[in-house]
Amino acid sequence: MASNFKFKDKYDFNDLVDIVRILREPGGCPWDMEQTHKSIRENFLEETYEVIEAIDTDNKELMQEELGDVLLQVILHSDMARTDGWFNINDVADGICQKLIIRHPHVFGDVSVASTDDVLKNWDTIKRQTKKQSNQSEAMAAIPVVYPALMKAQKVQEKAKKAGFDWREADGAFDKIAEESKELKKALEAGVQADIEDELGDLLFSVVNTARFCNCEAETALDKATKKFMKRFTITEALANEKGIDMKTASIEALDELWDEAKKKSI
Repeated sequence: MASNFKFKDKYDFNDLVDIVRILREPGGCPWDMEQTHKSIRENFLEETYEVIEAIDTDNKELMQEELGDVLLQVILHSDMARTDGWFNINDVADGICQKLIIRHPHVFGDVSVASTDDVLKNWDTIKRQTKKQSNQSEAMAAIPVVYPALMKAQKVQEKAKKAGFDWREADGAFDKIAEESKELKKALEAGVQADIEDELGDLLFSVVNTARFCNCEAETALDKATKKFMKRFTITEALANEKGIDMKTASIEALDELWDEAKKKSI
């Protein structure tokens, strides 16, 4: 056991920083000492998703636990950077403090705002200035490539909107779905796989555009639809088993009947 470690009834942020340092220094934990930024990359992603699940399910106890796991990831990466001579956890804290102060001139400066929209406009302007982005094309290029595709599409569209490149009303975006659907159908009939993928991408992009006009997050909407499908499929499969129906050989009409019954039961 680390000779200078003191057990406590209640630990704080500084204790967590010290514990991570002890785990990673000679005489600490072999696993922690072997990790790198890339080796725990997926851990960070998994822990973030687990926080999101806790938020979505309104599980306060789980949220507290999972936020702790995310905080651990932040401190692990910061301690690795400290030992490499890059930066430490205090530099990380300083950076975000500086950013918050700079991007809230209506709180820490003499800028006046009349609404949340004003706050967001100021935030975007200051963000582009500090990142030396002279236009929205550069802001688009700065969107992380690792974002899920639906999320990235929506972010790109939002940047285009800020440049004035957008439908003036929702009907334009919605009509585009029908147009892209027809083009996808033609590509399917032609049977050229590259064209099919291209047109499918255009259709998905149009659906995301419509989601934006509906004030919906496409990523969230699709996730909810997937969960709804899973719930109804589970009921459908159970009904098929009860009725002695083999879903693999059943007719489309029989499957539709099962699905309709499942929909009623899942309401």
